[in-house]
Amino acid sequence: MKVIVDAFAKINLLLDIAGRLPNGYHSLHMIMQSVSLCDTVTVERGEGGIRCACPGVPTDESNIAWKAVTAFAKATGLNCADTCITIEKRIPCAAGLAGGSADGAAVLAALNILHGTALSAEALCRIGASFGADVPFCLTGGTRLALNIGDVLAPLPALENVTLVLAKPDCAVSTKEAYAACDAGESVTHADLTRILFDASKGNYARVFRETCNTFEQFIEVADRVPIKSVMRRHGSIFSMMSGSGPTVYGIFQSADAAEQCAGELRTFLRDVHVCTPVGEGLHIRTV
Repeated sequence: MKVIVDAFAKINLLLDIAGRLPNGYHSLHMIMQSVSLCDTVTVERGEGGIRCACPGVPTDESNIAWKAVTAFAKATGLNCADTCITIEKRIPCAAGLAGGSADGAAVLAALNILHGTALSAEALCRIGASFGADVPFCLTGGTRLALNIGDVLAPLPALENVTLVLAKPDCAVSTKEAYAACDAGESVTHADLTRILFDASKGNYARVFRETCNTFEQFIEVADRVPIKSVMRRHGSIFSMMSGSGPTVYGIFQSADAAEQCAGELRTFLRDVHVCTPVGEGLHIRTV
């Protein structure tokens, strides 16, 4: 049996760094949204290892997909060395879109099916949190409030009837360096979380977009971010912001045609531009 999983990317509708936790990690306030851009991950039993044709994607134990195998084996006591993983990458790497975490979540869910372990969603999320902060969200997906390091999740009304354009500049951002820059910042502007959560709980995302922020944008310089946002505004985006620690910038459009036109212009100076829509799940699973 093969388990084939479409593992969806995420964007941040809110990312506010609230402070440092006693364990040294950062406490975050986030609203996360799954989008239809996805990797396809196939998991089966056979000759163990990872296969991926995308340049730069590791195929050894450093890949979060194999960390999922290790964590699953530790949690269940099973021998998973014969796990064969094939990853078809569409989500850009190091982009702030949780592509690696989505792959890890896909592997966890697939192993649960392949081995018939029937672990609950909560149990899988606990395992996922042990090797990736975004993995619990990628397992559940949709529109969710995410707190702490991303392991405390609560559902929110769906973001609907919009089209998104994701534009990744030709650069990479180190998440570790991004947090260090925020820590060194002398003045940090924070979002009005109370107002944002009230509006989000009512599904009033038009108001959320007027109040929200990504703290990293105050401290991280990303090439082409300003012209990307300018193109998005010119084509009628109702909101644009950087996702995660970047460098991807997304725009939200009420018109699918306008989104396609915006993407066309962005592709004149960027390689990684994707048009997608919000989705209500983190993973779409099928077996063959």
